[in-house]
Amino acid sequence: MPVISQVQQVQIALGERSYPIRIGGGLLDDPASYREAPAGSDALIVSNETVAPLYAARLSQALAARHRQVHRLDLPDGEEHKTWQTLNRIFDALLGHGADRKTVLYALGGGVVGDMTGFAAACYMRGVPFIQVPTTLLAQVDSSVGGKTAINHPLGKNMIGAFHQPLAVVCDLDVLDTLPARELSAGLAEVIKYGPIADPDFLDWIEVHIEALRARDPAALAHAVRRSCEIKAAVVGQDEREAGLRAILNFGHTFGHAIEAGLGYGAWLHGEAVAAGMVMAAELSHALGLVDAGFAPRLAALLERAGLPTRGAVLDAQDNPGRYLALMRHDKKAEQGEIRFVVIDRPGHAAVRAAPDALVRDVIERCCTR
Repeated sequence: MPVISQVQQVQIALGERSYPIRIGGGLLDDPASYREAPAGSDALIVSNETVAPLYAARLSQALAARHRQVHRLDLPDGEEHKTWQTLNRIFDALLGHGADRKTVLYALGGGVVGDMTGFAAACYMRGVPFIQVPTTLLAQVDSSVGGKTAINHPLGKNMIGAFHQPLAVVCDLDVLDTLPARELSAGLAEVIKYGPIADPDFLDWIEVHIEALRARDPAALAHAVRRSCEIKAAVVGQDEREAGLRAILNFGHTFGHAIEAGLGYGAWLHGEAVAAGMVMAAELSHALGLVDAGFAPRLAALLERAGLPTRGAVLDAQDNPGRYLALMRHDKKAEQGEIRFVVIDRPGHAAVRAAPDALVRDVIERCCTR
């Protein structure tokens, strides 16, 4: 069992819905990591067929002293399973075990497991508690934090969901040791995102430490996860339900979600699509006259060093920009059919703006692989 390292904590300040994000090594096995869960209640660990064999038994053992019964459900792995059908398996398990309003769901896995478990917790009996135990870098720095839960629709990613905050987020850095290199790189896309939108100094730091992050240096990972969570916590604390400011966290996502939907969920990892999407959003920022010509190449070079794609996919051989535009009109930021993009308007600051279709078409043509 790993030795428990010094625990760092970031607080999400949302009044009575406030909760901690715990970051450190050895947290998975420590019963104190889950102290927000109501004692004596039942628990359901929701995981997937990849993560569960590695960590579900250890989590179950850590929860045994706190919960009356600990049940487990292993879902199929992959973005393509983030559907109504898979979500219903969580409801089947809850009803089958006689779960009540105090039953606690534990999301043990990456972003897909976290989103679906949170959505199930939001819906079951109109809301039951859950705790996020993210096992991917992407989930630790982004999707597990902030209470956005959802499933996908063939026409759009994360279009059906709810806001439902967890009781806590437990980020055990040790579990990243078993993360495939491709998944680690996908998580780095979301880490890199925080620099352009909120903290130029953090972007500088990532450029210096990108090789250490890819090598899973514990100190580098701890700093990257903590700083990412601090930035997201500050944004969510000001705009829990994405009425304005929180939309900046979707830098690169409008283009990226179109790639995911257009290729079929699971063809590209979410972080891979976001990486290419950030380059496209950076090029759009320059085309709108908001950043200098060096910004997009700088970002692309860093993403390439992180092992990520920097060019968008071809979704339609005849009219690739048209296909992107059609898919992006289903984006959650779109208003009355007008696509709104997260762009960088100065170092460390993002904004949401519309752009002429002709300009967007040109960016897509220039930024996609042919």
